[in-house]
Amino acid sequence: MNEIELKKQGKIARLTNKTFKFDPRIADGFYTARYFLKINKIIKENLPNQHVTMQFFQRTDDIVLCGIDEVVSLIHTFAKEPGKLKIYALNDGDVVCAGEPVLKISGAYENFGFLENIIDATLTRRSCVATNVANALKAGGGKIVFSMADRQDDISTQIGDGYATFIAGVNRVSTDAQGFWWGGSGMGTMPHALIQMCQGDVVKACKIYAKTFPDELVTALVDYNNDVITDALAAAHAMGAKLGAVRVDTSKNLIDKYFESKDTSKFDPHGVCKELIFALRKALDENDFKHVKIVVSSGFTPQKIADFEEANTPVDIYGVGSFTVKNDICGFTGDLVELNGKEEAKFGRGEVVSSRLQEVEFMPNL
Repeated sequence: MNEIELKKQGKIARLTNKTFKFDPRIADGFYTARYFLKINKIIKENLPNQHVTMQFFQRTDDIVLCGIDEVVSLIHTFAKEPGKLKIYALNDGDVVCAGEPVLKISGAYENFGFLENIIDATLTRRSCVATNVANALKAGGGKIVFSMADRQDDISTQIGDGYATFIAGVNRVSTDAQGFWWGGSGMGTMPHALIQMCQGDVVKACKIYAKTFPDELVTALVDYNNDVITDALAAAHAMGAKLGAVRVDTSKNLIDKYFESKDTSKFDPHGVCKELIFALRKALDENDFKHVKIVVSSGFTPQKIADFEEANTPVDIYGVGSFTVKNDICGFTGDLVELNGKEEAKFGRGEVVSSRLQEVEFMPNL
């Protein structure tokens, strides 16, 4: 049983390094900013055993916090004498506002201060992704959102990003790596490459997909020939009940053939537009294919999803990729706010009292 299930059942309070499997080079300072390594040496040799409190926050409202379990486990794994540290933290999935402390660590500076930049980076990346996904999900008004962020960044980000996606409420992901920490697995059907190797024949692609995976419904990718409605109907007539959905992924620089000889002066017909989806739904329904769902992708953001939803566009599933991994939604920082039992902080900073913070039990790695 993975730790996510144990946490759901209340058997553990937080995830540990059994889940995260940190790079052991963290212990050697490989990922630590050089000046943190230098100050550790200075403190050890000149000002040892200074008791400090470090407080972490960011500056944006309505952020879905993520990465807390990860940084707590990081501290318990790599800090010196971690059992002597006092840690107070919020939880993954909490919504936080600007300036709100999400984590406080108290103890001898030389025992944990060298982890500051790694903690900042972890909280920032995870919270950005979780917030992006949550915003897309909210814009969809209950519609299914599928994460297609497997190709938008370095592959090393997939596992953590997939966890943040899960924390935000989306468990449909593209790769096994994205589901690794929470026990999920990759989903999806056909790429454009399959249709290309069928010489543009969407029906052939659907049939050989169904032959290879007979227990699955087929989702036909219908924009390859830039003739969405024609190819969707062809796939539906050929596959019948085996066709579960059609996916429209038209590039923003194209106008689907459906709009040829039609007046498009009152809207933008490029890419996956509302008018194309309404026409597709109408064509499927009129041909008795009401069971076929519509999946849309290509450049979707919360703003575009909200626009589609406001118009009651007949979309069943939104595929969202690039937007979810934008890493500029928030940025965490750590400040020292206490020294040997007295307030001491950089000008303009100071300890912020929060009743939401919970004391974290020390969990040694077994």
